[in-house]
Amino acid sequence: MSIEAGLQRYEVVNDLIKEELSKKNKAVVKDVNGQRYIGCALEQGKTIEVHGTPGNDMACYLNGGKIEVFGNGQDAVGNTMNGGEIIIHGHSGDALGYGMRDGQIFIKDNVACRGGIHMKEFENMKPVLVIGQNAGSFLGEYMAGGTIVLLGLNLKRGEKLFGTHCASGMHGGKIFIRGKFPKEHLSANINVSELTDEDKKELDKLVKKYCKCFDCSYDEIMAKPFKKLSPATSRPYANLYTAN
Repeated sequence: MSIEAGLQRYEVVNDLIKEELSKKNKAVVKDVNGQRYIGCALEQGKTIEVHGTPGNDMACYLNGGKIEVFGNGQDAVGNTMNGGEIIIHGHSGDALGYGMRDGQIFIKDNVACRGGIHMKEFENMKPVLVIGQNAGSFLGEYMAGGTIVLLGLNLKRGEKLFGTHCASGMHGGKIFIRGKFPKEHLSANINVSELTDEDKKELDKLVKKYCKCFDCSYDEIMAKPFKKLSPATSRPYANLYTAN
């Protein structure tokens, strides 16, 4: 049995989802039309399958649960998520994974601006964001930890892998970039390097999972080389306002 969201208010839809998940471990929601806050703080062992376009802050504070979207996501998907998994069979809006602390997000196509902003990690909590196509400006802004993978699949002629100010203020974590990219769009405090053996092992697992999510070719993706972006310093703005 599925929930028909239609034109119902988001409060009503979320109450129906909570009621369904109180009896089962999975809820299917169809005809979603921008209803916000779907799956907020969803606990481990619970799954929500979304058909349509969920509104802002889907899966905010996700706490170990899984949300799969057959459609596109709007802004702030996975806002401050603590763990779990988000899979979107389309694209996503601004501030994807804002402040995410753990868990994994897989986006089949592209993301808008500020994807992975303020991502952070602590001990075994290491968030992951994998983007299939390209990203807007400020990808990885103020990034403090975790991993972003940008695959650059199916780009049209003239399209760039990412917009301006990539990794602006980044002071931790890493970004794996596949193929050629506009180095003039990188922030000055970013190092570009080859992948280490440990990086390759991590990337291999994430690409295989992306391929499993979206039924695409692992060999085709890995046929192009990757580079790693990492911060040159843990204090990129140390001398911005006063000398240190």
